[in-house]
Amino acid sequence: MAKSTARSGPASGPASGAALGKASAAASRASSGAASGAALRRTVRAAGCALLAGTLAAACGSGGGGSGPGPSDALAIGLIAEPASLDFTTTDGAAVPQATLGSIYEGLVRVDQQGKIQPLLAERYERSDDGRTYTFHLRKGVKFTSGAEFTADDAVFSIERVKKDWKLKTARQMDVVDKAEKTGDHTVKVTLNHASNGWLYAMTTRIGAMFSRTGVADLAAHPVGTGPFKLAERRRGDRIVLDRNDSYWGGKPELGKVTLKYFKDAGAMNNALLTKGIDVVGTVQAPESLSRFSDKNRFRTIEGSSTGEVVLSMNNSREPFKDKRVRQAVRHAIDHKALVEASRAGHGKLIGTMAVPTDPWYEDLTGSYPYDPAKAKQLLKDAGAEGRTVKFRVPNMPYAMSAAQVVKSQLDQVGLKAEIEPLEFPARWLSEVYNKADYDLSVIAHTEPRDLWTFADPGYYFRYGNPAYAKLLKDADSGRPEDEAARYREAARLLSDDAAADWLYLMPNLMVADKDVTGLPVNQVGEGLDLANIRWAKKK
Repeated sequence: MAKSTARSGPASGPASGAALGKASAAASRASSGAASGAALRRTVRAAGCALLAGTLAAACGSGGGGSGPGPSDALAIGLIAEPASLDFTTTDGAAVPQATLGSIYEGLVRVDQQGKIQPLLAERYERSDDGRTYTFHLRKGVKFTSGAEFTADDAVFSIERVKKDWKLKTARQMDVVDKAEKTGDHTVKVTLNHASNGWLYAMTTRIGAMFSRTGVADLAAHPVGTGPFKLAERRRGDRIVLDRNDSYWGGKPELGKVTLKYFKDAGAMNNALLTKGIDVVGTVQAPESLSRFSDKNRFRTIEGSSTGEVVLSMNNSREPFKDKRVRQAVRHAIDHKALVEASRAGHGKLIGTMAVPTDPWYEDLTGSYPYDPAKAKQLLKDAGAEGRTVKFRVPNMPYAMSAAQVVKSQLDQVGLKAEIEPLEFPARWLSEVYNKADYDLSVIAHTEPRDLWTFADPGYYFRYGNPAYAKLLKDADSGRPEDEAARYREAARLLSDDAAADWLYLMPNLMVADKDVTGLPVNQVGEGLDLANIRWAKKK
């Protein structure tokens, strides 16, 4: 999800952790004590799931570029979670933007590998002194894959369409926009209801994708974008094939064809790489399998950072987790280093709150709740929760199930009995846990970038309602840009201190590839797979 496991020149506005309109709205609701589920996103993004992306493990085409002699322009990437549709305006889940954002669709701005905002379809932009107005100067000569020219009319159309026609909770991020207007054929002015440091960052995500006014009739099957690739074929249950867009405005990719091949299990995906059925394992599901790819004459491993926080969620609205002492006990009961070793063969970074190293406000908070079983037992006793049995509903994804087994064992040792119930992902987990919040404990990877906002709405599946936290996000978003990082850092500390959840580890961006594949992104900083710079080195 949980979410997206997740995925930008030089002068840009302040990079912000997009609480945006969501944070402002959530703050208002939290302050008044009202509970609402409005801020939900996919992947969670699904990260619903707007949010949740840890579930992402995608796949690639059969027959890649690695099997023939000499250089090739075809590549096959293996993944696990297949998108149910190619339309991320109506379909939740991180797998949809993973396959299409950045490859088929582009935005006015993007995020680079260091997490900074850079121009894209806008060659430059200005922000007014009061933070309420952005003026974008669009590139000329950009065409959609349909042949239509990209103009200011399309940019205005795309922004307004998020507010009017999108069906997902993630569209709430555009609520902060008062109006978008064309001020020239290639100039757009966007006026916000109030200053928002986070809105520009949100425009690097799926809500900032630019659509053709004449190309939205069938987005589920026929996406039309300005990106370096275009859809060539889709076989449900098997693959998505992308062809190079030879009319692309920017530097044309060296790859002429990319196949995203989707597998039912990690073993089959690994075997496909070993037998040259694919060229890249896009998301390593079982790090202990890396030993199968130790031959450096054939394979290389890429390991970097991601936006996928693997969260042990606790339902803050139900006993026993309404009691902060019980939540604190859970955090002290878990030996996070041992968990990463046991469930991920040591591949995972400990973080301590809902922030990652590419966030401007990140700080290491892993020392806030050190492993202390004795303290955990005492906290449970003080709260009257000794021997309590809780419902541990977990998506049937390999990383989640392996982590859940370790969590269960460690909680058992301090007197909290967790009964694991695997739920089919995405449908059943999204229905039961994400939408209905019918759970006590769960585990999911939230891959939505800069997702502190997910805790700002008491209606979100965490059911965490803290007006002070929501106010910090609102102040960070609407205050002075130079104060933004400090406010978000304060919010992240509060979230950790309050034990609103437990953060097991940060999912690494872990891939295995044929040794001659170069240009794979080291860090997963946004929602889409970055395909444009991948190429084959010459075969020996």
